Amino acid sequence: MSGKQQGTSWSLKEFTNRKFNILEEKSTIKTEILAGLTSFISISYIIAVNASVLSTTGMDYGAVTIATVFSAVVGCLLMAFLANSPLIITPGMSDNAFFAFTLVGAFGLTSPQALTVVLVVGILFTVIAASKIALKLASAIPGTLVSGMSVAIGFFVMFLGLKDGGIIIGNEGTLVALGNLSDPLPLTTLLTLLIAVILFERKVPANFLISIVAGTLIGIATGVVNLSEVTDFSFTLTPFIEGIGQFDFSSILTLDFWIAVFALLMMVLFQNLGSQLSMLPDRKKLPKAYLSNAISTLVSAVLGCNSTSTTAEGATGVAAGGRTGLTSLTAGLLFIPALFILPILSLIPMSAVAPILIIVGASMIQGNIKKIPFDEFSDAFPALFTIIMTLLTFNIADGIAFGFISYTLLKLVKNDTKELTGTTVLLSVIFILYFVLSFI
Repeated sequence: MSGKQQGTSWSLKEFTNRKFNILEEKSTIKTEILAGLTSFISISYIIAVNASVLSTTGMDYGAVTIATVFSAVVGCLLMAFLANSPLIITPGMSDNAFFAFTLVGAFGLTSPQALTVVLVVGILFTVIAASKIALKLASAIPGTLVSGMSVAIGFFVMFLGLKDGGIIIGNEGTLVALGNLSDPLPLTTLLTLLIAVILFERKVPANFLISIVAGTLIGIATGVVNLSEVTDFSFTLTPFIEGIGQFDFSSILTLDFWIAVFALLMMVLFQNLGSQLSMLPDRKKLPKAYLSNAISTLVSAVLGCNSTSTTAEGATGVAAGGRTGLTSLTAGLLFIPALFILPILSLIPMSAVAPILIIVGASMIQGNIKKIPFDEFSDAFPALFTIIMTLLTFNIADGIAFGFISYTLLKLVKNDTKELTGTTVLLSVIFILYFVLSFI
């Protein structure tokens, strides 16, 4: 009997190795699962936060919570089985802000009308990702902008960690400022960062997970974590089921509707392309990973949720050794039981996750900044402009747009047109139109 069990276990191991090409990727099942767990913990906050943002539009909080979970599950499973990629897909923070404050707020659409915009964008995104257009988009990005995007996302992730950890705070006069480091939140972040940096540099196995656990314990000691807030959590599927496919096509013939579609399409196309080019270890996986992102956006709309994105937090799983779809599969499956333990997950403070983001961001910068050709201004400036605008607009797509426009302009001014392709020029024009339509 025991031999039979061992044989079954070995067969499962063999199947997993073959399915995800784990040995070919020079990884192990244990490493992939730990990487997936790391990615999940880093992004688990999105369940509650996404629901909170969308509920400001009048959408049912419980329904959106469940829609967020299922959208993340679908996105991660697509990444796992379609692309065999370690990156993760969930409803994104910039995506939910666009949905709530631009589609519903600025354009005045109702939630069902805004979901219709996401649906149309999901369809267009899927058509583009499934065609050769996606590869043309990727090949049209000059090498200096690819490096600039990678560094930009590194700074973006690092800044996200500093902000969420309370080390950097908003300031009306200077936009940002140093927080009070004696306050519990930044103090916990710094202490956790110290532990995380030491473990990371010493290459201690599962160093990120150990750091997050240590940060949570420190948070309990400093008062950042309040154990008394742990309560039972129950939910019903009824509002979620009723919200599936609740679209309103009444505004589809209006100019505002199509301007909204164009703006969101530009964001999802280039935000996700930039993220995947920067974080994906194997570029051969890009087409299917991009298609996974597109399909997940379409499914998310049907489920009653905002568009999805390849999350920056997924870089933590890659940094933890994730190389295959088993990482994204692990992260995706963990979202399901998360519905039942939301109060426990809520105990993990951002001060425990923020140090991981800071380290991952720094690693991305370190590996890519030397690839920027600083000796040529027409190459260096667009990369640097991409970096600073991504950081200050807090939007990857906007940073890429400024990078493209400045690159094309400088090459034309320099009369170095051999460096320009028709696709690069066309995209620059489209980005200019994107800004014009966004601010008229």
